[in-house]
Amino acid sequence: MDKNIFLETTKQYCANNYNPLDVVLTKGRGVWVYDEKGRKYIDFLSGYSALNQGHNHRLIIDAIKKQIKGITLTSRAFYNDQLGFFAKELCQLAGYEMMLPMNTGAEAVETAIKLARKWGLYQKKVKYGEILVCKNNFHGRTITIISFSTEQQYRDGFSPFTKGFKIIEFNSLKAVKNAISDKTIAVLMEPIQAEGGIIIPDKGYLTGVANLCRKNNILFMLDEIQTGLGRIGKLFAYEYDYNAKPDVLIVGKALSGGFYPVSAVLSSKSIFRVIKPGDHGSTFGGNPLASAIARASLNVIIKEKLTENSYLQGAYFLNSLKTIKSKWIKEIRGKGLLIGIELHKKAGGARRFCEALMKESLLCKETHENVIRLAPPLIIKREQIDFAFKKIKKILENQNK
Repeated sequence: MDKNIFLETTKQYCANNYNPLDVVLTKGRGVWVYDEKGRKYIDFLSGYSALNQGHNHRLIIDAIKKQIKGITLTSRAFYNDQLGFFAKELCQLAGYEMMLPMNTGAEAVETAIKLARKWGLYQKKVKYGEILVCKNNFHGRTITIISFSTEQQYRDGFSPFTKGFKIIEFNSLKAVKNAISDKTIAVLMEPIQAEGGIIIPDKGYLTGVANLCRKNNILFMLDEIQTGLGRIGKLFAYEYDYNAKPDVLIVGKALSGGFYPVSAVLSSKSIFRVIKPGDHGSTFGGNPLASAIARASLNVIIKEKLTENSYLQGAYFLNSLKTIKSKWIKEIRGKGLLIGIELHKKAGGARRFCEALMKESLLCKETHENVIRLAPPLIIKREQIDFAFKKIKKILENQNK
């Protein structure tokens, strides 16, 4: 079928809330995707890090086939034979006592906010508690979450907003310390601001924030939806700092293996005890199909040593990228296989470079206008990194305005 039919039908019947590249994908295998004519592209976006295991991983497909023959949805009105084992395996892997399953990342963030609010009221005894958040954050697009976004487009036209948040500078311990008051119940942040342009804080920053939270009896909550489960060369980004484990950990994306929305909030029994039956829920959260998928997804990350591969291939890729000589490049930064190439404003934005790379059979996407985000599946091999590097080098060194 002609590509224009897919494009025109989508534009006619789908609300215009995305600006996708002009490619129609019909198949995915490993690090590769294919368009309607069978043309092959290497995927350097990975569904915004939901595809750490690559496209259509056979072990996850096998788990899906097996579970579909049994039961797919029970709701939480009943127990099912997968959720308990999913919870146990995730908690033991991440080092937490309990978890609360949800579907999307934004739902998990909302869950963490609700948990902090109720914990603040019933355990810290703070009425109308305040949560500290960071400038340039991205935690989703629900009304409550955009209420503390500093991206004007995410807020424009969507007021009135939810109160109870204080915005501070990212990567500044002084800002955290100065913002803490007797109303503060939690600090919510990303360990690396992925959507914000791959902004990496100084070493020791997360430890400093964690210590301030402990000292002031405040929940330290980390959104590792994009950075977690091996993406940055550690299982979780906070592990790069000493003693920076959060009180509340939010995960999603790669928990699904790219098949089905799965997210979770992890914490201690003492924090979760404020949640009672009926306080929070989700029809699909923790369903047996999602749980089976998540179990298989975690198993792939562990058995295939994807975290270790991310660390090794990411370091090699980052060092290779830094050899590129281009007048357009302002800075290249990253950890593991989450890398950003920030361009000078005179480059005219990152979009045109992403479009040029698409023509070279490499798919990636711009973020914050001037940053090219590079985040391939964690199964990627050295020769595939080399293939991508040659394409990126060609475009950045030869692309004219």
